[in-house]
Amino acid sequence: MKRFEQGRTMNTRGLGLLILALIMTLLVSSCGGAEETKSYRVGILAGLAFVQDIEVGFRDAMTELGYVEGENITYDVEIVDFDIPTYQNILQQFVADEVDLIVVFPTEATIEAKNITAGTDIPVVFTFALIEDMGVVDSIQEPGGNITGVRYPGVDITILRYEMLREIMPDVDKIVVPYQAGYPIIPPQLDLLRATAEADGVTLLEVPASTAAEVEAFFDDLVASGDTDVDAILALVDPLVTVPEVFAAIADFGTEYQVPFAGVYNTAGDYSSIFGVNVELLSSGALAAPIADKVLQGTDPGTIPVASAEPYIEINYTMTQALGLEVPEPVLATADQIYR
Repeated sequence: MKRFEQGRTMNTRGLGLLILALIMTLLVSSCGGAEETKSYRVGILAGLAFVQDIEVGFRDAMTELGYVEGENITYDVEIVDFDIPTYQNILQQFVADEVDLIVVFPTEATIEAKNITAGTDIPVVFTFALIEDMGVVDSIQEPGGNITGVRYPGVDITILRYEMLREIMPDVDKIVVPYQAGYPIIPPQLDLLRATAEADGVTLLEVPASTAAEVEAFFDDLVASGDTDVDAILALVDPLVTVPEVFAAIADFGTEYQVPFAGVYNTAGDYSSIFGVNVELLSSGALAAPIADKVLQGTDPGTIPVASAEPYIEINYTMTQALGLEVPEPVLATADQIYR
């Protein structure tokens, strides 16, 4: 009888230990599962509304990499149209929220992100940012600090726009160049463009402006002086000519005096650019995704080389024909998109 009771006691203890072991196993498994399904919070600042497709390209590429919104990643997307104080407020809120990563574009928003995150451990991945002479990175191969991303080849694109214009209009002599006054990415573009135009014997009529009224005033002065003998209008890499009211002022002059506009693809009424050279927005966003993935997985952003977006060329063949221009076949062959 005692031996039976003793055996029953031992069996009860064994069962208790087995149950305890199962509970511990479940707890350990649960902890491991939480680790595997870690959720990241990413703040995205889209600093120019007309290029917000970059953000779409980024998020689509992140989904392909396994980041599913609502499951293992959350995005806080803020879309602003070139407003530095608002950039700063948004970025400061991202820092206060202790996001895992900030994704930002274009250049000016990138500069603000670098400054505002200085001294924090919040990494920054930029895209659509012109970084030459901007102090954004130490170098392409080793960006340094808490930042890396995808450069916008702005100076390269400016010169490509100029060269394409010269291919289409080999006798061009005088070019109007409107641009955003005080914009930080303008000087490196102008330095190279001025030198290139001077070597070709081409005169640049520079129009630094901040509003449509200032652009209108420039063209009014040309008309008043009788000096409307300009051959073309060329856009630099900046937001000025993307403002509808500004482009409308350009279109009014261009239509009246049959002056082609080149560089950025835009339309106002029956007047359109003859071509645009930019980067493809969805691709620019997608290129930032594998970089963001490396950062979220623990790679130091300052050690990840900066990637570079490729130019995307659109040619409005219909508009060139309407203006009596011929696009050489080699130029047409470089186009990613031709509108006929």
